[in-house]
Formats: sequence, structure tokens, C-alpha cells
Amino acid sequence: MVLQLQRKLKKMTKNKIERKIVIPGEIIAKGEDYLPGEGTEKRGDEIITTRYGLAEESNRLMKVIALSGIYQPRRGNVVIGRVENVTFYGWNIDLDSPEYAFLPLQEVPTYVNKDRLNDIFEIGDVIIAKIIGVTNRGIDLTIKSRGLGKIDEGIIIKINSNKVPRIIGKEGSMINLMKNESGCHITVGQNGLIWIQGDKIEDELLVKKAIMFVNEKSFTSGLTKEMKEWFNKEKQK
Repeated sequence: MVLQLQRKLKKMTKNKIERKIVIPGEIIAKGEDYLPGEGTEKRGDEIITTRYGLAEESNRLMKVIALSGIYQPRRGNVVIGRVENVTFYGWNIDLDSPEYAFLPLQEVPTYVNKDRLNDIFEIGDVIIAKIIGVTNRGIDLTIKSRGLGKIDEGIIIKINSNKVPRIIGKEGSMINLMKNESGCHITVGQNGLIWIQGDKIEDELLVKKAIMFVNEKSFTSGLTKEMKEWFNKEKQK
């Protein structure tokens, strides 16, 4: 029994797929043990990549994290945007993407006087919102959930939206590390805009520097461990 378990563990270790940069059409796994995930497809007994990015395996599910490209909005995404226009029915929101986004009056968790929409949000205000619909007309937003609404303090930085998964990390490992090391509140918009709020500007700038570090090294494996070492060095300066 013990011998069988050892052989099984050895086989699992041998078959483990390491993170690596891949290009469309590349074979990243073979055999019926693996399933195709985002950015991949199955051809026969092979898993083939369909986009450029970082291939990884999780519980035998193969996927490719895109490292470039434009933001693809999805229902349920939390995004950060800037008010670019106030209409009679709501606010037009710039998500720094080609898609048109709109926050209607009924998706604001307070009474709104239609003649005084500027009392809620003005042109130039930055908000955190959630996507509740994506149609041919554009993106529909809401701020009715906890943690959504206007941003008054902190700093906003921008990265490529396809690198957001690397900033968050597997099961939130990377973003939680940044929060614990800096003491800052961090909200990562799926559209690539990130809000950082700390007690001191130095803390906010430390997180900004950390995010840029991850952004530049998004193609490497073992990045969370490297990030821990980075924070230790920064704190010793």
C-alpha cells in the first residue's frame, strides 16, 4: 500500500506542469489526465494553447494567463473607472477600454434627484463599480454592493488588464502578501486600474513599486516567493 502511494506521488510530481511562456498552437500537456481551461483547447489527447501568455496547471486543469491584449469585460467583474459625462439618466464611465460603460440612476444605493446628479458624481470622479451586464450597447454597471462607490483618497495606477491575475496571485496569494506587508487597502479592477489607500503616502508608493515589480516579472514562476524577498530588501533600505 505504501509502495503504491509512493509510486502515485512520484508520477504526479513527474507530470506536474511548470509555468512557462507559451505561444498559440503550442502543446502544453498530453494525455487524458489533463483538461483544457481558459486560453487552451483539446485536440486528440493534447492540450493546445490558443493565445500568448503564461501556461499553468491547477488540479489537472490547464490554462493560459494572457500577458497582453485589451480588457474583455465580463458580468460580475469589479472595475475602476472615471466619470466622463453626466446624463439625465445616469453617468457615462470611462473604463480605459473600447467598450462604452454606463451607471444608471437605479443602480445607485441612495435617492437621486434627477436635476442634481452632479451631487452624486461629477465629471472626473473615480469610482469602483461592478459589471451587471454586457450587451451590444455597452457595459452596464452598479455600485449597490459593499466596497463600491466613489474613491476620494489614495492613488490609482494602471497595468495591462491581462496581468491582473498575476497581481492577485493564486487564491489571492500575491495581493494578500502586498496588503500584509504594506498595511494598505488595495482594490484591483479587472480592467487593469488599481486603487491603493494607506495611512502614509510612503506605504502607497511601496505598493505601487511592488505592483510594477510583479508587472515586469509576470512571466516568471515562483513570483510570490520572490515578492517576499523583495519586500524584505525594501524594508531594510
